[in-house]
Amino acid sequence: MIRYYLGEEAILMNAPTYLPFYEEDMKYVLEHFDSLVIKDVAEAGGYGVVFGSSLTSEKKAEFIALLKSQPRRFIAQEVIDFYDLDILGENGERVSRKADLRAFVLTGRSTKVWASGLTRFSRNPDSFIVNSSQGGGFKDTWVLSR
Repeated sequence: MIRYYLGEEAILMNAPTYLPFYEEDMKYVLEHFDSLVIKDVAEAGGYGVVFGSSLTSEKKAEFIALLKSQPRRFIAQEVIDFYDLDILGENGERVSRKADLRAFVLTGRSTKVWASGLTRFSRNPDSFIVNSSQGGGFKDTWVLSR
């Protein structure tokens, strides 16, 4: 998208993503299942997200059968270790939570990436689910330039 809209190369890379409906990608997903996060493309808000490493052998076998029977329903990505961000916990203490950044992009006659964003953080320690619909929080983020 950056190359298409801005004619520039990205300076931050996306998580490698695999589409299991392609035979080569399905093979990779099955071989690396325990190190991937698999997402249901029909879901949003952190729902339908499965970390391969968190499944029991029985649940893993069930999920792989579903993946093979409905490969267009899912994508798989390498797990990216989110940035740890200090927030104020419920008792006012500083606690560390996983966080990600969403950029604001405006498009119309031209496309502009604003020098701001939305930092989302998980509610639970060590959780990678940062969506507010799953209890996560958020902070405004401003990019300062000279």
